[in-house]
Amino acid sequence: MAFSEQELLSLVASVFESPHSDDILVGIGDDAAVVRGSSQQVITTDVAVEDVHFNKRWSNAFDIGRKVTAANIADVLAMGAKPEYLVVALSLVGDEGLERVRELAEGIKCEADKTGARVVGGDIARAGAISIAITAIGSVNRAITRSGAQVGDGIYISSLTGWSAAGLHMLTHEIEAVHAVHAMALNEFRAPSLDYGIDFSRASALTDTSDALLISCESIAQASAVNLHIDPALIESAYEFTELSLLAQSVGIDVFEWILGGGEDHVFVATGVDLPGIRIGDVREGLGVTGLEMKKAPQMWRHFQ
Repeated sequence: MAFSEQELLSLVASVFESPHSDDILVGIGDDAAVVRGSSQQVITTDVAVEDVHFNKRWSNAFDIGRKVTAANIADVLAMGAKPEYLVVALSLVGDEGLERVRELAEGIKCEADKTGARVVGGDIARAGAISIAITAIGSVNRAITRSGAQVGDGIYISSLTGWSAAGLHMLTHEIEAVHAVHAMALNEFRAPSLDYGIDFSRASALTDTSDALLISCESIAQASAVNLHIDPALIESAYEFTELSLLAQSVGIDVFEWILGGGEDHVFVATGVDLPGIRIGDVREGLGVTGLEMKKAPQMWRHFQ
């Protein structure tokens, strides 16, 4: 092993060290963190495993740290909550080198800093492959779930989905990035740009597109016992649709395969009245999702399938 456990712990602690704060009573260094509570607490956990969720040939350590953290923070934001604390469990092979571990930790901190969330503890172990498990904790006065969609609501997304899937396609097919649109797709795959500035606090239902837009809409429809009717024409009028569509055409893909079935964009999907973002349809009586050619999204990502 290229470093001792204590060296590793000291390095990680130095990256995540926070100035004195009244809400963190006990931080990194003890058996557990102690923080002051607030109203409703939102807690979520995500794990990312090498060669399943990220690939070291495609992404540097900093981007991997950002990507994994963004996935957790998106789940907290998708409840209408403010991310506050992160607990990180890191498994390493042992040959990474301290600089690579530092880059990974700095990527985690970079994404966390965008919402003011702070790493307050975690664990480190040796394993056969790199894995990163993050527990995110947030607070909210009224959590927004998937079960509140009402007939007559509009359906909104915070930005256009499909960019991460486009980037993955480029990498798996070894397509050279020669245009700005190529670089955008690669960047969104390596570390998605979460829509931190959008205000969905008035949403009746809310989730994020960790797996796919269609899966997210299905989850809201099922939880709310309603029909989500999506209008492809509204999607086609969205900002950046033309660029993504041209990229899809250049590689022989129907762009709706990426938009509907691509995952890891972590775009927010909301229902409600006069919300910001891109309107893509409306909530109707019935069950399920309609208005789409389902054959365009046959291979959506699901574990153990």
